[in-house]
Amino acid sequence: MVNTIKYAIVVSRFNQNITDALLHGALERFSEHNINEKDLTIIQVPGAIEIPLIAKLLATTKKYKAILCLGAIIRGETGHYDYVCQQVSQGCQRVMLDYDIPVIFGVLTTDNEQQALDRVGGSEGHKGKDTADAAIEMVKVVEKILSLNENFKNQI
Repeated sequence: MVNTIKYAIVVSRFNQNITDALLHGALERFSEHNINEKDLTIIQVPGAIEIPLIAKLLATTKKYKAILCLGAIIRGETGHYDYVCQQVSQGCQRVMLDYDIPVIFGVLTTDNEQQALDRVGGSEGHKGKDTADAAIEMVKVVEKILSLNENFKNQI
């Protein structure tokens, strides 16, 4: 039996026109790499601040080789932006380090909606696709490191 690599995607509904484009780009890239949609679990959350909790819960299942976190935080007129950006980025990093699983940060943090649009297929590329690329690469890197560790254990 082949051990299928499974990925989880946590996507925020806030700024949905942007996050839908991020998700579409990630799905398109997975398809280009012949990763079957049945090997992807997509969970939607209300906003970016909820992403780390769901990433953590997914990590605890040990069913996934990587978790993609997709969202869009666009600066407003208050300091709320700074708090949300910091909490989401630190939360995702904590899940990655606590559970030894790649947690790919595909949360756009932009000053305005146009900057976000530029990053989902506009002049700045497509961060949804980039996020999927990073997940695929990190799974390979982690697997390589783990196999080296296994080889080392066998030599003792």
